[in-house]
Amino acid sequence: MAAMLNLLRTLARRSTSLARLFADRRGNVAILTAVIMVPTIFAIGLGLDFTLSRQRQDQINGIADAAALAAVTPNMISQTDANAIAAAKAMFNSQIALVPNVNYSPSNISITATDTPSGSTIIRTVLVSYTATSNNVFGGLIGSNTFPISGSSTATSSVSPQINFYMLLDDSPSMALPTTSAGILQMEAVTPTQDPQGCAFACHESNPAADNLQNPKNVLCSDGTRSFPTGGEDNYALAGCLGITLRITNVNAATQTMLGTSAPQAAANNKTTYQAAIFTMDTAVHQLTGSSGSPSTAVVSLASALSAAPNILPQEVCNNNFLVCGQNNNDQDSSLDGALSTVSSYMPAPGNGTTNKGDTPQEILFIVSDGLNDYDSNGTRYYGPISNATCTAIKNRGIRIAFLYLTYYPVTSDSWYMTYVSPVQPSLATGAQSCASPGLYFQVSTDGDITSAMTTLFQKAVATARLSQ
Repeated sequence: MAAMLNLLRTLARRSTSLARLFADRRGNVAILTAVIMVPTIFAIGLGLDFTLSRQRQDQINGIADAAALAAVTPNMISQTDANAIAAAKAMFNSQIALVPNVNYSPSNISITATDTPSGSTIIRTVLVSYTATSNNVFGGLIGSNTFPISGSSTATSSVSPQINFYMLLDDSPSMALPTTSAGILQMEAVTPTQDPQGCAFACHESNPAADNLQNPKNVLCSDGTRSFPTGGEDNYALAGCLGITLRITNVNAATQTMLGTSAPQAAANNKTTYQAAIFTMDTAVHQLTGSSGSPSTAVVSLASALSAAPNILPQEVCNNNFLVCGQNNNDQDSSLDGALSTVSSYMPAPGNGTTNKGDTPQEILFIVSDGLNDYDSNGTRYYGPISNATCTAIKNRGIRIAFLYLTYYPVTSDSWYMTYVSPVQPSLATGAQSCASPGLYFQVSTDGDITSAMTTLFQKAVATARLSQ
């Protein structure tokens, strides 16, 4: 009974105290402060959690930037899109694993790489996007365990497309003209018994005796030695002895410069790959690179093509009017139209020149010729320019044509030239220019620099490379 009375007295005292507290304004302030304190603390805590999540997002955005850039480095942009994506993903995953208090799954990253045409280059655009969550400290007390974070980064770079150059080089007898007007006059002067005023053509014959050329003997060569003790050698050997440079000789040297210097430097500068195939053309097409008679192997590395370039030599005939001894073909030794059709059949459908799986290099047909056709057409000898129809058919396949036209020098002292070539000569340059793709025609006159011209035309061909839309 006493315990009960004591409890009642205690409750009465506390009730009185609470009544006084509620009656006192200062007590109200204390209660309100206590009530507000709790959500304020949580708000501050959540603000801190949010700030930390933004800091982590900024850090991961930096990782996304690095990953996107890793996919467009000079080394990586020359590889496939798949390789670029793999490199970016590996970079991102390795770095995000070092960021603390972040929940991330490799499936939460999206990386795309897109190659698009822009003028003479391929532009690769890499987009890295991700989602993740940042762990909360205070938010977990009220059931908000994480904040979502996300971001993206884009990087671009460019590279030139891969190109295969199919080189069709004229080696017919007209390419055995000297490269200079002085050389032409010299050849005529040392061959006085040929034609009315000598012969400017340094024809390469296996049986010159059949023509009774009467070329001089004991000739003092340009190197100070004497050659031809019995005389009668062909004009090609005589020109070589006298140091007279022929157009085919310059084409040989120019091709070696292009394959050994210009093309490798351009490939390195453009961070891409160029390959080449070499064919010579006279009565037929002769494959100098790859396995002979195997068109699919014709395209080789620049280094391999360079090793084949010394074999660019003038066509050898038996003697005047005879391609093969005993078979008179009236010197119809230049089937440029037929050569175009043959080489076109060797060239597969061109690609865009990217490194993506299934894509193939772009293709350029690189012609060096004086533009003269001289062949039998259904029993009739045809003299004239290159066929525009054949060139158009090739260009319609998406193959560009670069044409280095070597002006056919008007050898007015030569009866064959005056009879057959002179009437069609004005059309030769026109035909060559019409054959070439826009911007890929270059003409070199006698006394001009073939090496410089070939390099210039090659650079034009590379600069105008474009992806098909």
